[in-house]
Amino acid sequence: MATTTQTTPTPASSLTTLGHYINGAARTGTSGVYGDVWNPARGERSARVPFANEAEVDAAVTAANAAFPSWSETPPLRRAAVLFKFREALHADLARLAAIITREHGKTLDDAKGELTRGIEVVEFACGIPQLLKGEITENVGRNIDGFTVRQPLGICAGITPFNFPAMVPMWMFPIAIACGNTFVLKPSEKDPSLALELARMLSECGAPAGVFNVVNGGKEAVTALLDHPLVKAISFVGSTPIAEFVYTRGTAHGKRVQALGGAKNHLVVMPDADLEQATDAIVGAAYGSAGERCMAISVVVTVGDSVADELVQRIGTKLAALKIGDGMTPGVEMGPLVTDEHRNRVRSYIEVGEGEGAHVVVDGRTHASSASGSGFFLGPTLLDHVTPTMRVYREEIFGPVLSLVRARSAQEALDLVNSHEYGNGVAIFTRDGDAARWFNHNVQAGMVGINVPIPVPMAFHSFGGWKRSLFGDHHIHGPEGVRFYTRLKSTTAMWPTSIKDGSSFVMPTMK
Repeated sequence: MATTTQTTPTPASSLTTLGHYINGAARTGTSGVYGDVWNPARGERSARVPFANEAEVDAAVTAANAAFPSWSETPPLRRAAVLFKFREALHADLARLAAIITREHGKTLDDAKGELTRGIEVVEFACGIPQLLKGEITENVGRNIDGFTVRQPLGICAGITPFNFPAMVPMWMFPIAIACGNTFVLKPSEKDPSLALELARMLSECGAPAGVFNVVNGGKEAVTALLDHPLVKAISFVGSTPIAEFVYTRGTAHGKRVQALGGAKNHLVVMPDADLEQATDAIVGAAYGSAGERCMAISVVVTVGDSVADELVQRIGTKLAALKIGDGMTPGVEMGPLVTDEHRNRVRSYIEVGEGEGAHVVVDGRTHASSASGSGFFLGPTLLDHVTPTMRVYREEIFGPVLSLVRARSAQEALDLVNSHEYGNGVAIFTRDGDAARWFNHNVQAGMVGINVPIPVPMAFHSFGGWKRSLFGDHHIHGPEGVRFYTRLKSTTAMWPTSIKDGSSFVMPTMK
């Protein structure tokens, strides 16, 4: 087994010091507490980021509160114009922004570009806000009485986002919130915060008034300050299930609207009639892309029948032997490092746990040349066969390049496996049988389903979210659900004086 990479600490004086973005301008941190930002491909510290204290969070919220009255009264068409200019700027600067992501997260440059593209699609959706905010009207709900509805902004909204998608996940949140007339405070991951600061700067340059979009960096103190702040009306969160549950419980206890997306253990069911070449390619990309650090990564393959399992294991093993691992900035690399050395060691420990519990280690990422290279937080791909539902590697979210294969005897057994798991984020089935696919789709208990699609992330004009302990709250994220989450409905019943005098009425209005 490879030993832990030894890194030489970079003196703090030579590091880039990041900051916050509050009220339309970059701010230095004042708390005196900093975290390290790493280049995971090199195993080197690249910057330090200040951790906001309660006062700094309050400054961001205060700026957002001051900006809200004017921004909420700005016509939706003008808000959309700012976002459209932002969209154009993102497209024009895609390569530079992707490089920022790759240097701090480790994913390949092409993967970073793909992440940005999916985030930009949400910005595009938000540009349609004049249509999305249209209400309804019913004339003559009673004699000379009309009823109509409108959707109005909440006020100050906040987002708390994870390290694995420093562009896409924030853009699931703030473009729609801002388009709806809210102001926003983002707390990105402290592991790769630079992209969030760049997005804030660009949005200001595209015409967003000061205070409309703010970024505060930090850890638990900053999160707690946002959850407890009386002016914050809504919280969006994406991360692990324990933290999602904490955010939901504490936020709602303070009367806030909360959507908290948690962990996942996404299954891919392979039926006996599946195209195994197609399934193998899909599995390898979905399990090991971005080093498995995706909430929609496939982490469990369920094969129906041993003959399917045996052939699939052989095919996956062959693909993994040829997988190109290295610095994500290098052309042709297919998988980069994990985000930190600490996280790599955590993932490595799961391989040891699975082996100890009786799983067969078909491909061992611990022995991959990249894992012993001496620099960077690399861990090779791992394939575990004969995994059972009682094992920790099956029950818990690993969030790394570790794929478990579970053998089922029937489609019903495969479905029962998926449905009995505590997570219900995403699931996929590979089959040529339309009846089997329809049956599975109708009965599976998961929020997002792929049929011959391994990572069924909905497009921006639909909504993203899981079931069971993968989601806390009533609203999925982005798409129509996002508009509903970031607005509240107002229903009005109106009657204007007429020349007809019927006298006072003491009953509920009804049709006459």
